[in-house]
Amino acid sequence: MNRNKRGITLDLKRPQGLALAKRLLTGADVAIDNYSVDVLPKLGLGYNVLRDINPRLVVISMSAFGADSVHRDCRAYGSTLEQGSGLPGVIGSCDDPPVMSHVAFGDAVGGLNGCAAVLIALIHARNTGHGQFIDLAQIECMMPFVAPWLTVHSIGGMPPPRYGNRHPQFVPHGCFQCAGEDSWIVVTATDQEMWQRLALLIGRPGWAADPSLASAEARRGIEHLIEIAIEKWTLARGPQEAMSEMQAVKVAAGVARLPIDLLNDPHLKSRAFLQEIERAFVGLHPQPSMPIREGGRPYAIRTAAPTLGEHNGEILSELLGLSEAEIVQLAREGIIGTAMLSQKEPAMIKEARPN
Repeated sequence: MNRNKRGITLDLKRPQGLALAKRLLTGADVAIDNYSVDVLPKLGLGYNVLRDINPRLVVISMSAFGADSVHRDCRAYGSTLEQGSGLPGVIGSCDDPPVMSHVAFGDAVGGLNGCAAVLIALIHARNTGHGQFIDLAQIECMMPFVAPWLTVHSIGGMPPPRYGNRHPQFVPHGCFQCAGEDSWIVVTATDQEMWQRLALLIGRPGWAADPSLASAEARRGIEHLIEIAIEKWTLARGPQEAMSEMQAVKVAAGVARLPIDLLNDPHLKSRAFLQEIERAFVGLHPQPSMPIREGGRPYAIRTAAPTLGEHNGEILSELLGLSEAEIVQLAREGIIGTAMLSQKEPAMIKEARPN
């Protein structure tokens, strides 16, 4: 996701690296901190320092729990944020323990919230000449995911049941197997008329005509039987065929795509969403576009994501005016580099440094 960017490496624990970072920040608009809350202040790059060297700088800290949280010292990852948000308690089947999806929702949602905050702060900086410090807690960005369950529990006093692939309002609602290996379709009936059309399509006219099955609440009593009938019908068809037949009679249905299927998804192809970009070490590689656009084509991906330290020389010479000899010396001393250091290498570089 770092396409259209340039990348630089700096050892911020060394005085030369820290000095170069400060020089870069002097002319920057935004500094984004994705460390734990105390990392940059301990390195000498706290907001009080950055504000002095660049009063217009917008600084955003995107830690897991925020600077003033009782959990500020906890180290967190994507799964920690999911676990702490309450999501595992609302997904999965009713008889199962809490379920982790292990999707790092916090990273993406935190990034979107952070982007909005930074854009507003940049407008403020442009209008007033003053930057600001933004304290974003990624865990709080996760709250909208569980808001419906939080609301229901607050009103009723009892935790709402978990439905798995079923739904609290719609019957039927679920994921059904189709012909072919690992092929699935999601089907639902959102009102009485849709239910009747679905029942007719799968060869159950008696269900369609039965007034006692008009409501979702009534159908809940035979939900298991309805699901068996739907899956008998879907197993005789491929997922795309099943979706087409259902949508033709205005029944809500969609193929449950596997992630690998998206590389050849007709919708994404029609939108030219995936752009082929040449990447170092990888070669031609499909990259996702922005999901928004102004015209008929997506925004261009000008360059692939940078490799480690790919633009060290370019940035240091262009923005800071360093000579080629100075850049070579920085690389020799391990202040910059283009390869990941092993655990032993930082200590070895330190020992080899002249007094």
